[in-house]
This record gives sequence, structure tokens and C-alpha cells, in this order.
Amino acid sequence: MRRHTVTAAVGGVPIGSGHPIVVQSMTNTDTADVDATVHQCAALARAGSELVRVTVNNEAAAAAVPSIVEGLDRIGVAVPIVGDFHYNGHLLLTRYPACARALAKYRINPGNVGGKRHDEHFRAIIEVALAEDKPVRIGVNWGSLDQSLLTEMMDANARRPDPRDARDVTMEAMVESALQSAALAEATGMAHDRVVLSAKVSGVQDLVDVYRMLAVRCDHPLHLGLTEAGLGAKGIIASTAGLSILLQEGIGDTIRVSLTPAPGGDRTEEVRVAQQVLQSLGLRSFTPQVTSCPGCGRTTSTFFQEMAQQIQDYLRAQMPVWRSDRPGVEAMTVAVMGCVVNGPGESKHADIGISLPGTFEEPKAPVFVDGRLMVTLKGDGIVPEFLAILESYVTSRYAVSPASEPGVARSSPLASRLESSPIR
Repeated sequence: MRRHTVTAAVGGVPIGSGHPIVVQSMTNTDTADVDATVHQCAALARAGSELVRVTVNNEAAAAAVPSIVEGLDRIGVAVPIVGDFHYNGHLLLTRYPACARALAKYRINPGNVGGKRHDEHFRAIIEVALAEDKPVRIGVNWGSLDQSLLTEMMDANARRPDPRDARDVTMEAMVESALQSAALAEATGMAHDRVVLSAKVSGVQDLVDVYRMLAVRCDHPLHLGLTEAGLGAKGIIASTAGLSILLQEGIGDTIRVSLTPAPGGDRTEEVRVAQQVLQSLGLRSFTPQVTSCPGCGRTTSTFFQEMAQQIQDYLRAQMPVWRSDRPGVEAMTVAVMGCVVNGPGESKHADIGISLPGTFEEPKAPVFVDGRLMVTLKGDGIVPEFLAILESYVTSRYAVSPASEPGVARSSPLASRLESSPIR
């Protein structure tokens, strides 16, 4: 059961408990480099990022934002762009009104807005948001927590007869920073349903604790993510662990997996990981899932591994077309199994599956469709024959969307994703 929230609309993307959990990501290009940023925004959007955030840290970046949004429009990528502001957001948004207008949302870090003139500069950002009719995300981060607030709360804690642990006070300070900033935004004129909150930390248990605290004290939509999650397997596993606990408890309305990419690595990996977290939990469907066995002594051949990879690549390549033309296909399951032990059973549980012969087994591969044996394949053409069966299955089971018929206008891929995704 999702925690109840109001709905905050960001460039046409609704965020809140009445809507699918939204996947977002962030570029790591120099925002002032328009071509590079357009290219990466487009790649992230095509991978499935429904919001893309860009750093707006200086005048060159602010000046580039309108050109980035225009560049995306020219190539038909209609993803809302969010501006990430620290320290000087009040200056950049007022000096560059075209930037303020082009962005779909402003991310404000209350821990580094204006120092001693915090409230004044925070209000300045909110006033621009009001003038441009933009929502805001108030994003607290424990690496840049409001030090005056933290000191005040630590001092008060020290005076208690039974002082709490410093870590607990820090978590409470994060929640207070978010809630006080949201209250200040509303006092400045911001509507209650135009505020999204987040409280980012880099430890899994800290993440779970701070969001549990925040969730019971407001009805704002919450953006989840483990900040500075790390490289490779560590970042993926830590993010998955933290997000899964909270999402299973109904906490979270938009997520990001903040992976450190390998040098020259693919930034879109963080989008695929976020999607897989949601799909594994049964909260949304993005692409057909392939079930495949890990292999053992019965499957010394690598054929089933190669076939599983080929099928996964095929499904991923087809999804840009299927997403528009074949609604519901994203929930399809495909099994590619390596021997007779679990192969036929797993294949029957999938929508379509194949059980390949293991070592010393008879060289035949039964194919199951909707739980029934359809055909048994043999010989060297198993992969192309199975792919042909798979394509025929998709064509027959998943009706052509009216949007794909001649003379009918198509909605954007983003809109299609949101409309077809199950709400939990």
C-alpha cells in the first residue's frame, strides 16, 4: 500500500501516490556544453528516464539550458529537464529568466542556500518558481546539511538529561530541514502540491531510517535515492537494498540510482537499474523479463547462456517499437533454461519459454507457450526459430495500439510509459 501523497506535476509527469513511481537520472556532462548535454539527456530519456536533472552551477550553464531544451525538442525527445542548484541558484534564476522558464522543476538544497541570508535567498528561488509556475524539490543532503540548524539541535540534545546518539540527531535535523524549508516555501506562496522532498544519505540503514521519519510527518511526494552510492556492484547492491525496503513499505514516489560510472562508462546503466528494482518488486513493468538458470555441471555448454543474452538483447532492441505499438508487452516473461531439471517447469510458468538440452541429454528443445508445449526444436537453427516464435507470439497476443494505426496521432513514449504502467 503506497503512502498517501498529494500529486506534484513536473513538466506533465505526475509524481505522487496516485501515479506510477517515476524513474529519474542526472547528467554528468558540463551543462555549458550544449551538444554533449543534449546527447546524454536524449540517451537517458531513451533508456527510460522520465525526468533528467542537469547541473546549473554557473552563468555558462544557466545560459545553455534553453538551448539544451530546444535541442531535445528538435530531435523529438520530450523529457522534462530539472535544474540542480547549489549556493547561487537565487542569482542564476533571476539573472537568466530564459533558463528559469525552460526548466520543468528546480532542485534546491536548503543546506547551502545563501549562508546567513538563507531565508532571503531561498525565498528568491521560490518567487521565481511562482512567477514561472514551476514546482520545486527541496533536497536535503547529509553531506551539506544546514550547519546552523544541526548545531542548534546538537546543543539542545547535549542539554538533555538523556542525550540521544549524534547519528539520531543528524537524521532528525535532516527531516527538520526538509519540513522547515517546505513550510517556508508555502509561506512565500508556493502551493502545497508543488513541493517534492528528499533526504539523501549514503548508508542503507540511514536511508531507511530518515525516510521512515520523513514519511510520517508530511504528505509531500518523496524522491528516493542513496547519494554517492558508489561504483559497480557495490553501488547497485546498496541502492537496491535501500530502495527495496522503502518501496516495499509504500514509501517513495520517484527514484534515482546514483551510480559512479566507470571511466567512459554508460550513464544509462543507472536508469536500467532503477527500472529493474521497480520491475522486480512488481511495482512497474518496463521491458519483458528473461528468466534463465545460472548453469551447473549439467549445463557445461555455454549455448543457453549465449541464447539468453541474445534474447535479452533482442527484447531490448524491440522495445522502442513495441512500447508504442504493443501495449502490455513490457510485462511479458520469457524463460531460457539449460537442462531438464527445472527447464520445462520454468518454461511453463513463463509466457513463452524454451528448455535447452543439458549435457548428455537428448538434443531437443521443447518450446512452451502460455504453459503448453507448442513445438520441439532441433538442429542448428534453434535461436532464429525461437525468435520467430517469440515475434509471432507478441504479434498475436499484444494487440496493435490504436496510436500506431494510420491517421491516429501517437502520444509521446513518455506518456505511453506512464499510461501503461500499473499503479500499486
